[in-house]
Parts: sequence; structure tokens; C-alpha cells
Amino acid sequence: MPLKVPTRHNEKLKQVVKRVNQDVELQQLWRCANINAVDRSSITDHGEVHVRIMANAALKMLRLLAEAGVQMSVEADYQLTKEDAEVVVVLAACLHDLGIAIHRDNHEQYSLTIAYPKLRELLADVYEEPERTIITAETLHAMIAHHWDHRCLTIEAGIVKVADALDITQGRSRIPFEAGDTGIHAVSAAAIDSVSLLKGKEVPIRVEIAMSNSAGIFQVDELLKRKLRNSSIAPYVEVVAKIEGETEKRLIEFYTM
Repeated sequence: MPLKVPTRHNEKLKQVVKRVNQDVELQQLWRCANINAVDRSSITDHGEVHVRIMANAALKMLRLLAEAGVQMSVEADYQLTKEDAEVVVVLAACLHDLGIAIHRDNHEQYSLTIAYPKLRELLADVYEEPERTIITAETLHAMIAHHWDHRCLTIEAGIVKVADALDITQGRSRIPFEAGDTGIHAVSAAAIDSVSLLKGKEVPIRVEIAMSNSAGIFQVDELLKRKLRNSSIAPYVEVVAKIEGETEKRLIEFYTM
């Protein structure tokens, strides 16, 4: 399934996305990562579907921030453009979990090892030096900083960190739940019906989360809030979670220890 993001008039992003979609090795690495994640570890999808959801979320947040006048770090520090920042966040979304193809534990570090040569390939002829090295370095930083306790030194890294945490809807998190896991992580994830990214009134970004059960608050409070608070974009984001409908959906029949 090809990566589809709204490239608009960003020709460099359009070229990069085209190369991603033509890269057989990269697509196989996504499949290998999912074998280790889903089949061997019984955790949620970390392959191409996750990449697509995350890339689109990151791109939308970046554009909402830019529309509100927030300057991207590649603009402030390297005199590049918002369009270059878009390339950074989309590539970071594409490559941030590749290390799971090696091992789930410490995968952020393994991802850097795989991603460096891949970035040089994907950016060849799209950027000349020194811009190619700048985009590579900024993408690698955004990748390693997607772990909740890694400090984000750029706006782009904060966008990537939060975008990763927004892939939490019921359809995306059902694997451990349907496998019989009735722990709070699985049950709370099953309670998230939808996540919407909207233009905020007081801050640039409003995240609206619709839940079928109040157990979903754990997913928001424990996972999303933790990443948002440790990101560089926390002042620009508000999160609103609400239960849809008049009654809560029953998620489990009983619980035993």
C-alpha cells in the first residue's frame, strides 16, 4: 500500500514520497518490523499502516503550527524552509521504527543505524550538499527523540513524537486485546474510537479524542500526555477527550488474576 500524503506544492516532498514508494528494501523492512512487533511480540502494528497514519498526522500538525506563525527549527537554525521541515517529519515517520526489524528492545538506536544510509539514498539528487546532510541529521534527531523520555531539540522532533502517540484508535490497537490481553493498556486502547486533528482556538492544534469507554483516559493520560509533555510543541497543543453516546461500551465480561 503506497504512502500517500498531501504534498501540495512541495516538489521536494513529492520526489521523496515517490522514492519511498519505489523502495523495495524499505517496504520489506517495514514488513520485517511488523513480524517482530505483531507476530512475535503481540504488540500493535509498527509497519506501513502506522507509517502512513503517523506521516499524515505529522504533516498536518506542522502545517497547523506554520499557519499559526510557529517557525520550524530548520528555518530558524539553517535558513531552510517550511517545505524542508515537511521532508524531515515525513522521512522521520517513515524510518523511525525500522530498528524493530532487528529487535523491539532499544529499537530507536537500531533505527538510526539502518536509516542513515537509507536517508542518503532517498535524498540523493533531491538535495545538494550541505543541505542533504542537514536534512539527514535533522531527520535522525527526530527519529531518536520519538521515545517519550528523549529530549526534543527541534520543533520537528516534537511533531514526530506526538504524531507517533496519536496512532491509538481502536482499530489500530486491537491486536493484543483480541489476543486475550485484558490489562489496562489493551482495554484502554480498545476504548479509543477516533482521533481528530483540528485547528485550535487558543493554541494552534486541538486534538479531539472520542472514546467508547472511560478506560480510554488511561491511554490518553499515560501515553499521549507523557509524550506531549516531553515534546517541544506542548505549548501549542490542547487535548480534549470525551465519551461518545449516553452509555459506555462494555469492553470485558470479567477479569481474573
